[in-house]
Amino acid sequence: MNTQDGKLRGPAVWALVITGVASFMAALDNLVVTTALPAIRADLGGKLEDLEWTVNAYTLTFAVLLLFGSALGDRFGRRKLFIVGLTVFTGASAAAALSSGIDALIAARAVQGVGAAIMMPLTLTLLTAAVPAARRGMALGIYGAVTGLAVASGPLIGGSLTEHISWQWIFWLNVPIGLALIPLARLRLAESTAPGSRLDVPGTLLVSGGLFGIVYALVNANSRGWTSAPVLTGLIVGAALVGGFVLHGFKSANPMLPMRLFRSRGFLGINLASLLMFLGMFGSIFLLSQFLQGVAGYSPTEAGLRMLPWTGMPMIVAPVAGILSDRIGGRPVVAAGLALQALGLGWFAAILSADVSYAAQLPALILSGIGMALYFAPAANVLMSTVAPADQGKASGTNNALREVGGALGVAVLASVFSAQGGYESPQAFTDGTVPALWIGAAAVALAAGLALLLPRKGASSPAPAHAVGEASGRSPEKVSAIR
Repeated sequence: MNTQDGKLRGPAVWALVITGVASFMAALDNLVVTTALPAIRADLGGKLEDLEWTVNAYTLTFAVLLLFGSALGDRFGRRKLFIVGLTVFTGASAAAALSSGIDALIAARAVQGVGAAIMMPLTLTLLTAAVPAARRGMALGIYGAVTGLAVASGPLIGGSLTEHISWQWIFWLNVPIGLALIPLARLRLAESTAPGSRLDVPGTLLVSGGLFGIVYALVNANSRGWTSAPVLTGLIVGAALVGGFVLHGFKSANPMLPMRLFRSRGFLGINLASLLMFLGMFGSIFLLSQFLQGVAGYSPTEAGLRMLPWTGMPMIVAPVAGILSDRIGGRPVVAAGLALQALGLGWFAAILSADVSYAAQLPALILSGIGMALYFAPAANVLMSTVAPADQGKASGTNNALREVGGALGVAVLASVFSAQGGYESPQAFTDGTVPALWIGAAAVALAAGLALLLPRKGASSPAPAHAVGEASGRSPEKVSAIR
């Protein structure tokens, strides 16, 4: 691959396009359904709880199976499992669009999450393997911008398709894209594995059961109550199983996630920062998108358009931020991005009122957008730089799982604060509930900015190979075979 002129060439470009588009689809489906729920209810019927599960079924299966999907790729081939996940996701999207009842739609959404959980963690590993280290920051900056835009623009895309075509097109959109990516992935991506890797069945059961319990409790806390038996059981049993998974990671000879990785300040810092970033961002977008519709009176499409200074900023800033991180290191870029995101959310909380003008909101939108872009651009590169090549699949799965858990926690916590302080009875009641929730979101992201100081400085030594730190004696370094 020729990179003398500073540009990506050949396999690296194909890897960036294929993994970027696939990650966009998977990330988009986190929030794309939210603005379509009234239309879905009118068409398919169902109780409020059923409508909640059209969102939660995807989040749950996505979060709890991410680490397992990463382990399958390490064991059987990352390109092969990426294609499997992409195929499952595409087929489930078609099934969701064809659903004749609310139960069928919920089931299709759950299968979509399975496909995304297999596909998503492998995108980073495949891209990292295809791009030389000198250009990795730029490539992963573009990748991060695409993923961040997908997460933030879900309500806009969902609302626009629902308003102007039909809610089914939220899912039909994935089908032709997936069908085009499947042969491209087979022809243009290089296969890679982690030699000697084994499936950690006990670890998989522990972490999947634990995350399922915690995420199930979080996404149902508002409808059932934090002190209800299902929510308390999910939190307690889930926490116990996650604790067992941590203990297993210390004691097992070949664990799915070696707990030694968290001894790295960089790995610990970027993962905790990611969880808190998604907690603040997901919960705030969830409330602010409703504020623009329910209080300001905009349609779903109009509300999404007015959020573009926030949601569209990654496409402008993140590629530049990725190049900047190559020059000065990811630590100052990530920390600055999180600080600006926290400042933007705090600005919203300070100026929000039932009759606030859009002009008054614009500085907060711009600050939040720049901050989100600066975070997403170098975060993936920082993550991959903290682990050895053979551990990159595990690292990617861990980071994505923690992001999903952070997002679910953010919606649950901020919505609970909203319910305790306000409600949907009037514009003033909605504002009264949103303001303290936004302060919580801003505080979470500010804490993430502090944790970013744990990240390694530019020029810090690379992580030792996996076999050198004793994950499993005799494991050879990762080998990559280019099969096209």
